[in-house]
Amino acid sequence: VVHPAPGNTHGTLVNGILHHCGLPSVGCSSEPNPYEIEEDSDTKLQICPLDFDVRQTTCYMNAESIVRPGIVHRLDKGTSGLLVVAKDENAHTQLSDQFRRHTVHRRYISITCGVPHASNGHIEIPVGRDLNNRIRMAPIPNPTHNRQARFAASRYNVVEVVGGGGAALVEWKLETGRTHQIRVHAQYLGYPLLGDNLYGGTTGMALSRLKPKVSSKYHGRLSKLVSNLRRPCLHAFSLG
Repeated sequence: VVHPAPGNTHGTLVNGILHHCGLPSVGCSSEPNPYEIEEDSDTKLQICPLDFDVRQTTCYMNAESIVRPGIVHRLDKGTSGLLVVAKDENAHTQLSDQFRRHTVHRRYISITCGVPHASNGHIEIPVGRDLNNRIRMAPIPNPTHNRQARFAASRYNVVEVVGGGGAALVEWKLETGRTHQIRVHAQYLGYPLLGDNLYGGTTGMALSRLKPKVSSKYHGRLSKLVSNLRRPCLHAFSLG
């Protein structure tokens, strides 16, 4: 987990960064947050760099906002790979400006359940909160006043077909940085990420696409392998 939140108040990346830099851990409070943060925006996460005096700072938290020292952007819980953190005011300002202007190049690699019909593509589907499940986001092709969403754009490329054609290694390039963007767009395509139970990449889904493509003598081993996944198969492998 990148930053402290309800249910994850310790052992987060922010806690580790503060310890590494010899700064006290940031506590959590139910007091109103004076630094209102929009949950699904890279550019709203510019709260305080690590040279900010956090010794007297409390991590204010309401339903969806929290002080995040040094954090310029985030990765979902379970997503591995690269994340940049600002250690001083100048770096924080410059990095935040790059994210705001979308000049940061981000590439991710994933494994999908099934192989996308088109080997590459460009997805422009707005993403908004799922009205039936607050921890999920949803693709909203036609936003309305009552159903708000934010523009989201991703490019994907099938790098390799694996599992006999039951799965694929897919590279993603982000043009925007919405919450769960790749996971939502992959589900929208009909090929959710392997291990992503929240967005349809369940064990059952994976096996339904893999087993017909793999010799039956491997089905037991395959079932064990897939059922042991504890996170979405998504990795941030390039950031610049």
